[in-house]
Amino acid sequence: MITTLLSLALAAGAALQDTVRFTPTVQQPTFAVREPVLRVRPGTVLVSQTHFGDYYTEAGGAFPGEVGPILVEGATVNDILKIEIIRVHPNSKYAASNIRPTFGGLTTDARVRLLNDPTPTRRYLWVLDTLRMVGTTKLVGSSMPNISIDLQPMLGRLAVAPRGQEAFAGLWPGDFGGNMDAPELKPGTTVYLPIFHDGAYFYFGDGHARQGQGEVGGTGLETSMDVILKIDVVKGKTIDWPRLEDDRYIMVAGSARPLIDAFRLAHVELVEWLEEDYGFDRWDAYVLLGQVAESSVANIVDPIYTVVAKFPKRFLPPR
Repeated sequence: MITTLLSLALAAGAALQDTVRFTPTVQQPTFAVREPVLRVRPGTVLVSQTHFGDYYTEAGGAFPGEVGPILVEGATVNDILKIEIIRVHPNSKYAASNIRPTFGGLTTDARVRLLNDPTPTRRYLWVLDTLRMVGTTKLVGSSMPNISIDLQPMLGRLAVAPRGQEAFAGLWPGDFGGNMDAPELKPGTTVYLPIFHDGAYFYFGDGHARQGQGEVGGTGLETSMDVILKIDVVKGKTIDWPRLEDDRYIMVAGSARPLIDAFRLAHVELVEWLEEDYGFDRWDAYVLLGQVAESSVANIVDPIYTVVAKFPKRFLPPR
């Protein structure tokens, strides 16, 4: 499989000497500064995989950790880490989605007593057809016995090590990226992350064969992925929150609770991006957001929530 991915990387324009094939054998429980599992130069195309383990089998098991950290040579706290998502493709026959009593957007809260009955615990096993890109699962109490949906692969987690001595468990998003759970983190998207430690200490993982906006039930179609990522550095420039870009939008992912604060953080950073890189006056950019901005709720289930603010590229001036 890695050989096939290497061929795809080369077809995407990666020079052989800039391509690194890496099969992860260690998975981390937190985003933090620790001994790197790999060192790469800026401009490297990484051909690799996300999670592995029993979670993706019929029997199920514990959810695995993150792949990383990858130290990016020459990356400093005065730079931005740039990740181009070239390929994300399921490499497992199965995906799993779960609901349980105290996790998810529409359940009771583990920290607050309520009078209603808890959500039941259920595990849905999805059979993946990775050629037709369709997933099928059995339904428990519905009028139709099963359902099939088209797959839209993405990565839930792209991160750098958080600032200082902080360490965040895998469910956390933040200014370091982390578990943003944004469907926009798909092939064709470029992700820009702030750097809080020289070397960046890059992590990735949490493959979803598909996930709805908000990840309302608490999980996507969780599965293992083959990935191709181009890892690079934007020198001499800094940002405060993760920025995303595809062929249609420039975007910012803001994470906080309450949800309105995530919305505000994402849109403030978007205004600053329009100022810094595109020459807009701050208040012109603000009023323009009121007319053309779009946004999506990436997740409402993690310890803090994530909103993606979007500005359509068709309204940008020529660079």
